[in-house]
Amino acid sequence: MANIQLSDVSVEFPVFNAANRSLKNRVINVATGGAIERQNGGHVVVRGLQDVSFEVVDGERIGLVGHNGSGKTTLLRVLSKIYTPSSGRATIDGECVSLINIGLGIDPEATGRENIRLRAAMMGMTPSSLRERFDDIAEFSGLGEFLDMPVRTYSSGMQLRLAFATSTSIRPEILVMDEWLSTGDEDFKTRANKRLSDIVNSTKILILASHSKDLILRNCTRVIWLEHGHIRMDGPVETVTEQYFSNGAQ
Repeated sequence: MANIQLSDVSVEFPVFNAANRSLKNRVINVATGGAIERQNGGHVVVRGLQDVSFEVVDGERIGLVGHNGSGKTTLLRVLSKIYTPSSGRATIDGECVSLINIGLGIDPEATGRENIRLRAAMMGMTPSSLRERFDDIAEFSGLGEFLDMPVRTYSSGMQLRLAFATSTSIRPEILVMDEWLSTGDEDFKTRANKRLSDIVNSTKILILASHSKDLILRNCTRVIWLEHGHIRMDGPVETVTEQYFSNGAQ
């Protein structure tokens, strides 16, 4: 069974050569709500998350809300195992696929086919699994003969289609998303939305960060509201969204 458990998780980012940036630090603090601390010796540390604890069990759909700088992206990266907590413990049991930064690792000099193999390897897909899925990925991308061309010749939309087709080719136990992905022409958007819906419906745990109230209400059963790197509220989707969006959230 899929399970996520965070116990007193904090993530800190040291900022070097910041001894003379006090004004800039104060401006950043006001603008983002992040916790900025000057430690002994003048070192500056930005706290992305501080003492965050929660558990997600099999079958739950979690929405993440909070203003820009509240810690959502940092938390998504912890759940995706991109970041390791500076302190505390994060235990993620189950195959996890992250749809944040889906274009990460794309090699512009390599062909589309080569990039499918590269992205699949980064996702942990085995060679045998890729062989089974390769034709479906290629067909879903709709790139045709461009798959044999270097990615640097692609438009930005074509690159996203390639990355999306590869990243959504498996059915993970845990799915981590930052907003709802949609790209390309209307035909591709329709197919992309259907594929995303199928994945969301089949995954055991969904983590979805979004600024859209409708999207959260439609896909989630529970919402975690982050503020200044802390959990301000954690509860049923209707209760938390009503409080968050009535609080002037954008």
